[in-house]
Amino acid sequence: TAGVRLLVETEKKMRTLVLAFFIATVNCHAAEVPSVAKPGEGALLSAGLIYPLEGRATPQCHASTIVQTTQGGLVAAWFAGTREKHTDVGIRVARLVNGKWTKSIEVADGSEGEDKEYPCWNPVLFQPRKGSLMLFYKVGPSPSRWWGMLMTSDDGGKTWGNRRKLGRNNKIGHLLGPVKNKPVQLADGAILCPTSTEHKGWRVHFEITRDLGKTWSVIGPINDGKEFGAIQPSILTYADGRMQVMCRSQQSVVTQSESKDGGKTWSKMTASSLPNPNAGTDAVTLKDGRQLIVYNHTTRGIIFPANRNMLNVAISNDGKTWKPVLTLERAPGEYSYPAVIQAKDGKVHITYTWQRKTVKHAVLDPAKL
Repeated sequence: TAGVRLLVETEKKMRTLVLAFFIATVNCHAAEVPSVAKPGEGALLSAGLIYPLEGRATPQCHASTIVQTTQGGLVAAWFAGTREKHTDVGIRVARLVNGKWTKSIEVADGSEGEDKEYPCWNPVLFQPRKGSLMLFYKVGPSPSRWWGMLMTSDDGGKTWGNRRKLGRNNKIGHLLGPVKNKPVQLADGAILCPTSTEHKGWRVHFEITRDLGKTWSVIGPINDGKEFGAIQPSILTYADGRMQVMCRSQQSVVTQSESKDGGKTWSKMTASSLPNPNAGTDAVTLKDGRQLIVYNHTTRGIIFPANRNMLNVAISNDGKTWKPVLTLERAPGEYSYPAVIQAKDGKVHITYTWQRKTVKHAVLDPAKL
C-alpha cells in the first residue's frame, strides 16, 4: 500500500542520513589519528619491504598472509602476477631466515587439474597445534565463481604438496576455507575458518574442519547481504568464551557480530565505530586480552586521506570502543589488505599490500601501544 511504501522510503532516507552523518564524522576525525609512525620509535620496532621494487618477480601483488610455524620461523604468502584477475596470477611464498626474507617462489598457479588456466587469489597461511603448515587459497575467474584449495608443508614452508580442492556444500556452493583472514583453532582441535561469499550478495559464513581439511561443515551465512553487504571476517576471542568477528563492508563501516556458544550461532550484524572504505581488514586477540585491528581509517571519497591511502592500527578492551593508536601509512596510493599475528615472543607482525607493487612487513611492540 501507499502507506507501507512511504514507511519503507522514510526508513531508507533515515539510513542514508545516518550513514552520511557517520561518514562526515569519520572525515572530521581523520586528522585525529596518530601521525605516521617511524620505524624504531615507539611501538613500531621495524618496517620494510619483503622484496625490493627493482627486479621484482611480478608487476603486481596483493592479499598477503603471515604465520609463525611450529619451528618458530615466519612465512608469508601473497598472490602475484601481471594484475589481479589475470590468468598468470599465482601464489608466492617467502620465509624470514636470519632476519631477512628469502626470495619468493611460486607454489601454485591456476592450471592444476583444470580445463584452462585461472587466476589465484587470497592465500591464507595457518599453523595448527598439531600437523602440517596449511596454505589455503582460491582459484577461479572471479570472487563470485572461485573455489577453495589447500596445500601443506612439513618443513616450515620450504616445500609444498598434498594439493587438493576443498569441495562443495549445499549452503554456499564451493567451499573456500578462510577467505582472507586466519582461522582459529578451538579447544577441541576443530579449525574454525572465517569466510564469505559474493555470488548471492556479500554474506559471511564459517567453515569448520575437525580433520585438518579432509571434511567440512558450514555455519551460516550470518547476514542476508542486504542491510550490510559484508565479507572477509576476522575472529576475535574473549576470556569469557565470547567470540566476535570484524568484517569489511559495502556500507562504509567495519561491521561486527558476536557468538556466545563457540561459533555455532551469531548475533545480528551491526556497525562498529570504525570506518571502512570497502577494503580488507584483519584483527587479532593479544595475549594481554586486548583486541587489535589493522584497517584503513577512511571512507571512499576524493578528499585526502580517503580510500586505501591511509592504514591504521586500533586497540580495544571490549571490542566495542576502539582507539586508533598507530598509523602505518598516509600517502597517495594503496596500502591495504593487512594480515596480523602475534608471535610467541609477544611481538605483533603485520604484512600488507604496498602500492600493489610489493608487500611490507611491520613489527610492533604491543606493550607500547
